[in-house]
Amino acid sequence: MMKKKWWQKAVVYQVYPRSFQDSNGDGIGDLAGVLQRLPYIKKLGVDVIWLNPVYKSPDKDNGYDISDYRDIQPKFGNMEIFDKLLHEAHRLGLKIVMDLVVNHTSDQHKWFQESRKSVTNPYRDFYIWRDGRNGKAPNNWGSYFGGSTWDYDEATKQYYLHLFAKGQPDLNWENPTVREEIWKLMRFWLDKGIDGFRMDVINFISKPAGLPDAPNPKNAEYADVEPMVADGAKVNDYLREMNEQVLSKYDVMSVGEMPSSKPEDAVQYSGLEAGELNMVFQFDHVTLALNDDPRLGKWDDKPIQLVDLKRALSRWQQALDGKGWNSLYWNNHDRARAVSRFGNDSPEFRERSAKMLAATLHMMQGTPYIYQGEELGMTNAHFTDLQQYRDIESLEAYHQLVEKEKLTDHDSMMRYLATESRDNARTPMQWDDSQNAGFTEGTPWLELNKNYHELNAQRELEDKDSVFYFYQELINMRHKSDLIVYGDYCELDPADNEVFAYKRHYEGKTLLVISNFTAKDVTRSYDGEVQKKLLLSNYEDDLKTRLRPYEVKVYSY
Repeated sequence: MMKKKWWQKAVVYQVYPRSFQDSNGDGIGDLAGVLQRLPYIKKLGVDVIWLNPVYKSPDKDNGYDISDYRDIQPKFGNMEIFDKLLHEAHRLGLKIVMDLVVNHTSDQHKWFQESRKSVTNPYRDFYIWRDGRNGKAPNNWGSYFGGSTWDYDEATKQYYLHLFAKGQPDLNWENPTVREEIWKLMRFWLDKGIDGFRMDVINFISKPAGLPDAPNPKNAEYADVEPMVADGAKVNDYLREMNEQVLSKYDVMSVGEMPSSKPEDAVQYSGLEAGELNMVFQFDHVTLALNDDPRLGKWDDKPIQLVDLKRALSRWQQALDGKGWNSLYWNNHDRARAVSRFGNDSPEFRERSAKMLAATLHMMQGTPYIYQGEELGMTNAHFTDLQQYRDIESLEAYHQLVEKEKLTDHDSMMRYLATESRDNARTPMQWDDSQNAGFTEGTPWLELNKNYHELNAQRELEDKDSVFYFYQELINMRHKSDLIVYGDYCELDPADNEVFAYKRHYEGKTLLVISNFTAKDVTRSYDGEVQKKLLLSNYEDDLKTRLRPYEVKVYSY
């Protein structure tokens, strides 16, 4: 029998502090704003808050470039307000999980400032420095944000590695002193009383020996680096050491962001007996519409095929059952809004499809994550001007793909950004229909979605049939049902490109979930005349075999 853990039954609410609630009128969300909105989060019914990075940072990548792991970004507040937030969250029965960003630091971190002083500095080996090759970078790796992964340092005549922005140099995990410093900073936060970590690109920490060139079949200027750095040879060793030295000493939750990882990798990372992490964030279902031209990477606006989505989700459900634990998510701070990407964000179908997506995901095995505003059915921003974007990834992609390499044109790239840009998830939280949606009394750091007058928390809290209360009901159901939490998973009709149906089984009970992913009526029948009890639907009545647009039905028997 599986040993049951508190985080298996929990539901997580992700807060991107910069866009959640501003308390001082500077246009940037902050910790005092999160504190102010704790009653709202508690009302939703979740168990855990995952905070995106709030550490001191020069903000070249919105806080994912950390200059001091033991201090708070002044824009967000200070340690006193953090401690108050942690205390009040615990008083309300809410746990707090912090982002752990240790594949890289900021170039303003004292370690890197020392490291770049000389080749003999004690901190030199905290990072990955190499000589150039024939007057160029050490290899052909391409950065996630465009250009090379290498930046030349004039003072010491070497290059340093940065998989992301130039201001985010990669740490050298081969150095045991680096690992011990990371264990120390983890203990610092855990001893404060936080309840776990979400670990940013944690499967990138083991780089291949010799840092060889990456395959480059399309002869692009820079090759895709991910196959070279994902799931490296020593990742499991490092994570086991992390667990032995730190995580095992506390009753906390750990989830690793793992781009490119496959289910068999996840069993190694998050297996119930693996001694590493509790669960991973996998990317299969959110990277289905990658462009046919690999040089364009994720930038595309093709609609997602349901059969592909089902295959991706079902693969993980089946592979981890009884062996590991799934994380369940549609979107986050790095992904477009779920209802725009997987559902239908038109006024006619937005609410129905948002509820349908919610039930489809929350009835699966794993720990569900709700990204701020998802519980309202918030949509993509549909920006039309490049000047509206703030995301470094989006702006660098435009510069690289349109202006420099001319791989696509302006109009196409604007469509791709409107579909996939991270800024779609980062527009400020829509609290009410007042100026700036109640987010700030100043000028918001990122333009608001123009639909906040009709789509906001105040309006949904006043409507008992809203998306918010549907999420509340889903969370309540999960808390009460071992079948929903622990049941195994069986997909029905994998080739059906209109309806996603699956069963869950646990201790003689069955759950049947049927979701229509289209804007039309369809007819489906499962299990014939078996007497089924309707537990949940996003319509007021049950027309049995008929499924209306974006209808979801959950039965038990």
